[in-house]
Amino acid sequence: MTEPSTRLLDIERRSIEFIPENERHGRVVDQGPFWFLSNFHFFAIAIGFVGPSLGLTLGYSALAGTLGILLGTTFQAFHASQGAELGLPQMIQSRAQFGGRGVIVPLLGVLVSLLGYNVVATVLLAEGLHQLWGANGALSAIAVSALAAALAIWGYDWLHRVFRILFWISLPLFTVLSLAIMAGKAGGQVPTHGGFGWPAFLTQLASAASFNVTAAPYVSDYSRYLPRRTPRYQIILNVFAGSALSAIWLIALGAWLATHMGVTDGLIALRRSGDVVWPGLGSVLAATSIAALIATIGMNAYSAMLTVITSVDSLRPVVPTRAWRVAVILAATAVWILIAVGFGNDAVTMVNAMLIIMLYFLMPWTAVNLIDYFLLRRGRYSIQDLCTPEGIYGAWGGRGLTAYAVGFAASVPFFVVPNFFTGPLAERLGGIDVGWIVSLAAASAAYLFLSRRFDAADEASAVRASEAALQSSGGLP
Repeated sequence: MTEPSTRLLDIERRSIEFIPENERHGRVVDQGPFWFLSNFHFFAIAIGFVGPSLGLTLGYSALAGTLGILLGTTFQAFHASQGAELGLPQMIQSRAQFGGRGVIVPLLGVLVSLLGYNVVATVLLAEGLHQLWGANGALSAIAVSALAAALAIWGYDWLHRVFRILFWISLPLFTVLSLAIMAGKAGGQVPTHGGFGWPAFLTQLASAASFNVTAAPYVSDYSRYLPRRTPRYQIILNVFAGSALSAIWLIALGAWLATHMGVTDGLIALRRSGDVVWPGLGSVLAATSIAALIATIGMNAYSAMLTVITSVDSLRPVVPTRAWRVAVILAATAVWILIAVGFGNDAVTMVNAMLIIMLYFLMPWTAVNLIDYFLLRRGRYSIQDLCTPEGIYGAWGGRGLTAYAVGFAASVPFFVVPNFFTGPLAERLGGIDVGWIVSLAAASAAYLFLSRRFDAADEASAVRASEAALQSSGGLP
């Protein structure tokens, strides 16, 4: 391989640049295990606690979680093929819809979402390590964050290696626990309460949907090293299967733990149930789940680095060196550690609410991006112009920004942010959360309406010139 970072101990050289074809060493078969592991930890188990905490039965909680994951993963998976086809990080491609500088609007939402997730995950890890083994909370937060940051610094290849190893460790362990639960050998008591309510059901559904929708803005970051001619359907199916199956599995497991084990902490419930199956199994399951979540924090840190450099490059072109990636990742790590350690449990409450808001922010983005990619431009972009804010896509994409604003504004009256805000129309619906659906529909309709005179043929010459230039330099097959 010509890419230096493919040597075992090298830090990845690329970041927001186009990945030439002779450096595309990724394999589509790795996408399934990668995205499976990204959801295969106790953060997903905690999502399964949402429905029971609101009074849903195990069955209704699992059903709502499954429907939400299937819906959210659909949006996530269809973004995945863009990485291989364009060889760029996900949000660079969004310059075509929002403009070279206008893309900063969705970029800021993505960055807050990534850092917010890492704050919540770091607090959960620190609390879990303290409760399970008496570890100091602040030191635990620093230690797990340092491991995640190192993984992000080394980059794409190391992320895929670690995820693949943890996938094969985690899969048999959770299979044993799940089989024991189905056989009635994992302890617990049969629940005597619980029922059904639309607000609770749709809250569980929205929580599950947001879990994978929030990955949509960076899913292509981890497929951009695939060969350009990798069949689109193979990428989409592998990402969909990996992301959906693991999340559905652990959300259902979380709902069982919540309704049968009588505890409110997913990690404690996991250890307790595992130890019933086999003494010591619970601790092994907990440790494996902790390792998987640390790796996922590293994945988020990696994408946060790409998001920050893309934002800076949109204002002033930069040369994205390894020094840039290290500096940005260390700065991002310091930010989420300070928030996690400084606010503790309060941060979890606040950031969980913020992550729901991020669903409202990201739905109009995903609507605009997917319509543009699959319906309007059909994957035909000038890669050279995407790599510069001064390209044919302009500095400010009026159609995309307007549709985004319409989608977000339309959803505000339908907001349901637990403990913080409920919109007036959501109150009339009894607290049912449909804001993200309204956002998706409004943004889609607005972008299609504003694009009714768009003709991709107007950009054909620029696309051909870009492909010819990249092909002559060895960038395309």
